[in-house]
Amino acid sequence: MQTVRWGILSTAKIGRTKAVPGMMKSPLCQVVAVASRNEEAARAMAAELGIERAYGSYGALLADPDIDAIYNPLPNHLHVPMTLAAAAAGKHVLCEKPIAITADEAEALKQASSQVLIAEAFMVRYHPQWQRAREIIRGGEIGELRSIQVIFSYFNVNPADIRNRADIGGGGLLDIGCYAVVAGRYFFDAEPTRTTALMDRDPTSRVDRTTSALLDFGKGRQLIFTVSTQSVPFQRIQLLGSKGRVEIEIPFNAPPDRPTRILIDDGSAHGGLSAKAIEFPVIDQYEQQGAAFSRAIRGEAALDYGLQDALMNMRILDAIRRSAETAAWEDIAGR
Repeated sequence: MQTVRWGILSTAKIGRTKAVPGMMKSPLCQVVAVASRNEEAARAMAAELGIERAYGSYGALLADPDIDAIYNPLPNHLHVPMTLAAAAAGKHVLCEKPIAITADEAEALKQASSQVLIAEAFMVRYHPQWQRAREIIRGGEIGELRSIQVIFSYFNVNPADIRNRADIGGGGLLDIGCYAVVAGRYFFDAEPTRTTALMDRDPTSRVDRTTSALLDFGKGRQLIFTVSTQSVPFQRIQLLGSKGRVEIEIPFNAPPDRPTRILIDDGSAHGGLSAKAIEFPVIDQYEQQGAAFSRAIRGEAALDYGLQDALMNMRILDAIRRSAETAAWEDIAGR
């Protein structure tokens, strides 16, 4: 197998503008088909990106024997059903985050994952800025990592947007809060034991528009985050150690066309005057993600983050939602 042949389920914006163009940069990925329930939309995306085949139904794409793997960027409520359909057709699946709406729903993927590879698409873990930040932490350069602070926000009040529809898994926690949880798990290299949270819901759509949470990782380690879908666009990660800190300036939407950087600061001068920058050359994190999944399919490397990792993330998100409802600390199951 020289390249992995990919099919794309839907013409979703994240696929059309970010994930698929990124994947197409990799010599390991050959995007051969795209499907939509609207064949005209599929043809338009195929023409725009130079994809060979366009299908007017998801079933037709899944029946294509020339496709090895599926990228599933459908709305949240279709992640599990269409991932199961793809697996039943013998296709490996890279599914957009969140892999499900609840952990119970995600459990349905367990049996299928014994037949094909299934992974959740958190591209951020493949960017060198995240990898270098974790190396700094593991190397002890900032001392003992004590606290991670994450802010991630954008402004979107469009009632037709799937992120503003409660009935299909909309809201800030599932859309971007999942990234904050992944950040805590990635940089602490551990799982949280409990959480407490506060959630503000839009009075009309009922989706959570601002969610804040505190997660206890044990040994005094804390993740604190706020995500919002109705605030000024902003994102930042602060990794606070006993002797220094690391700041990731654009942790989630790292641009694929210009360098990024992280800052290391020993705190010797206020206002960030003692911070030193590490710059990373231009790289597309979606390209790196597609290549990593393709290598796993080819048997060249183990899958970096499989279904069990995705299930753990969902259990944490479930606990955050429970805490917002009970106004109490909630234990996290399945650790």
